Order: sequence, then C-alpha cells, then structure tokens
Amino acid sequence: MSELKIGLIGTGSISESHLQAYQANPKVQLVAVCDLNEDRVRNTAAKYNIPHVYTDYHELLAHPELQAISICTWNNSHAEISIAALRAGKNVLCEKPLCKTVDEALQMEQAVRETGKLLQVGYVRRHASNIAVLKKFIDAGDLGDIYYAKASLIRRLGNPGGWFADHERSGGGPLIDIGVHAIDLCWYLMGKPKVKSVSGNTYNKLGNRSNIQNYEFYQAADYDASLNTVEDMANALIRFENGASLMVDVSFSLHAKENSAQINIYGDKGGAEIEPVLSIVTERHDTIINIDPQISTPGFDFQGAFNREINHFVDSCLGLIDTNSPVEDGVEMIKILNAIYQSAAEGREIHF
Repeated sequence: MSELKIGLIGTGSISESHLQAYQANPKVQLVAVCDLNEDRVRNTAAKYNIPHVYTDYHELLAHPELQAISICTWNNSHAEISIAALRAGKNVLCEKPLCKTVDEALQMEQAVRETGKLLQVGYVRRHASNIAVLKKFIDAGDLGDIYYAKASLIRRLGNPGGWFADHERSGGGPLIDIGVHAIDLCWYLMGKPKVKSVSGNTYNKLGNRSNIQNYEFYQAADYDASLNTVEDMANALIRFENGASLMVDVSFSLHAKENSAQINIYGDKGGAEIEPVLSIVTERHDTIINIDPQISTPGFDFQGAFNREINHFVDSCLGLIDTNSPVEDGVEMIKILNAIYQSAAEGREIHF
C-alpha cells in the first residue's frame, strides 16, 4: 500500500488544517468529504478537488475505497462516528477531545480492540517541531525525573461561541477545548504517569462578554451571542502516583491584561519552558545556564504541527510507525477532564 485513501467528516474551521496537510502529503488521496451543511461541504469538495460528497456520514463510511478518516465534528458526535468508522473497517484520526464522557471513551477503546483498527487522538501539540526537539533532551535524560509541570492558557476575551459555547455539543468550555492541549502535553512529556487525584475549580462569572466593543476575537461559524452554557475559566491540581504534580489554568474570558500562554516542566536535572518559546534550563559546573535551541520555529507552529500530525497518522495507517497518540491516551485524558469537572461541581478532591 503506497497511497492512503482518506475521507473527512465535518467541514468546520479545524478541517481546513487537516485538508491542507492531507493535500500536501504525497502518500494521500482525498476521496470523500461529509458535512450536515450541504453548501459548505460542496464548497470544500470543490476547493480541494474531492470527488465524493456526502451529508450523511454513514454513506461516506460505506464507500468501499476509503481506508481512513478524519473526524472534525462536534465533540458530542466523536464517539458515535468513531465507533461506526472503526466497525466499517476504517482507521480514524479523531480531533480532540476524544469524546465527552468516560463511558464513551471506554466504548471507543473497546471498538479499537474488537476491530484491530487504529484510532489516533488529535493531540496536535505533541507533533509541534519544538516538542520533537525537547523530547530528544527528555529521552536522553537531560532533564532527569520530571516531577512538576505548570500550564496556563489565558484568553481575556476568547469564547468562540456557537457549538463551543453549547455544553450539550462541546462538553464544556476552555477546559475541554484548550485545557486538554495543555494537560495532555505536560502529561505526555512527564512520561504519562498514572493519576492519583484531581482537584479542580470552574467559574461562570463573566459569560461570553458579547457586550465588549472595539476588540476583535475569533467567532465560530455558528456564533450566537445569546448562547453560552460553558465555564469562563477553570483551574486544577493533578497529582500522580509517582509523586509528580501538574497545575493548570485556562480561560475563555478573564479580566486579564492580555492573552498569555505559558507551559513549563521541571525535572531534577533541568527544566524547560515550552510556551511561548522553547528554552531549556540546567546547570553546569555550579552555574545555572539557559539553553535556547536554534530551531526555525521555537514556539507552536499551528499548521506545521497539523502537517506533522497528519503525516504521523498516514504513516501509522500504512504500518510504517506506531502512533504516539493511541486511544488509551484519549481515555486517560477524558478521565482527567471529567474528574476536574466533577471536583468543581462537588467541591472535593476526586481520587482515582
């Protein structure tokens, strides 16, 4: 097998990053695309020269030539579509989060086991070029035992609205949308330790602040200023069985001076600042030194990371490599996210 025949379900904004990456991969042929919005899916098909167009994903999955699909739909449909695709004999790249609930996640994991097909979770930040560099330092033991991580992704005005702001479709707000990236990346770099307990808080104080004028922010295609049923911000402390810990805070809306992104990890031999740009800190000869890797993209390169993620998925489907984002990792992350929401709702620490 030298060419992989790909289909895509859900032609919202994130699908553009998938399609651009597939189009740039010489091992791929884009065969089919599906969306509930017929005008939008036909426009997408025309733009990327995709021959088969559907508005019912079951019909797309019945296409005999398709070998793998990207799922770029609302979070509440990830489980249903992924399971159907796996049972139809397709490999799956499912956008993050894997799904909404732990029960759904376990059903998806079971479907992978029963079908023997691949499900890669869309943890795109694992595929950033600066992470590939940092991982070599970590794997070589240069940071030693990583025992603490801290992640903060703050938007002062950044609730996209639309389905992102509809709890029924999204499963939550900034925690499940952008927090999943920060938590997963730290957990991945820490060696994916087993979770011991989670303590979290969520806040619904500011709403979507649709009253704000003179400040532009990203709005979903189905933005509706009257709809918002998700949290403004969330924070959490995650403890691991090996003694390590992770602190995280994320927001869609907060009275902050500016947007900010900070992700740091700390080991007993060195530490690393990942966001906003990669920098490594250690000591030599009783002197603290900062190492600034000379790489083309020291920060997070959005489309570049998607290209690497898609290439990784394609090579995994072709049997050239094993995916670094298997369904089991998606299940663990849903357990963590749901535990944070549960902790916030019940006002107590959740033990695993």
